[in-house]
Amino acid sequence: MLEFVSILVGYLLGSIPFAYIVTKMAKGVDIRDVDIGNMGAGAVIRTVGVRAGMVVAVGDIGKGFVAVMVAQYLDVGLFWLFAAGFAAILGHCYPLYIGFRGGQGAATLSGVFLGTEPKAMGLTFLVIGLSLLINMRNRASRRIFLSIVIAAPFLPVLVYAIYESVPMVLYSIALIGYVAFRNWRRLKHPKTITERLLGETDEK
Repeated sequence: MLEFVSILVGYLLGSIPFAYIVTKMAKGVDIRDVDIGNMGAGAVIRTVGVRAGMVVAVGDIGKGFVAVMVAQYLDVGLFWLFAAGFAAILGHCYPLYIGFRGGQGAATLSGVFLGTEPKAMGLTFLVIGLSLLINMRNRASRRIFLSIVIAAPFLPVLVYAIYESVPMVLYSIALIGYVAFRNWRRLKHPKTITERLLGETDEK
């Protein structure tokens, strides 16, 4: 019974639409109807501002983290812990509260890994930050989305190096693969559809 409770809690937490709430309160618009139509922190940065975007990023990461912490507290076992994390990502992508049309899940995925594999995720955050700094230093586009793409392959490697757990490695590969599939349009067209760190656009 607790196993299914952990999954339900994960999904309901993941369904909390921070980007939708913040943008609606600040601008009175549906974030899914502006910018690139994605319900994420990058879109909020461009539509509302950096501070609002950071609030959304913390919220989206936090709900993934809390979902796996609840599952851990319920002591449901590794499989169900993983299931609760995936449920949080599904909740973000298909949120119950606003008609099942949500975001792509990258930030929530980060929160899940922060709960299940904190050391590996912390180092992956470091790779993302270094990638952004290098891009900015070289006057290249400050694209957080592309920095995440660069850092993502490091996570399974770091998970194995730190935890030596095949199930954790497979889980990280599976979740990254799912989010990559959700983001396939942006992966195919990174120059025109990206999530920028500071609200840049390709149009001049």
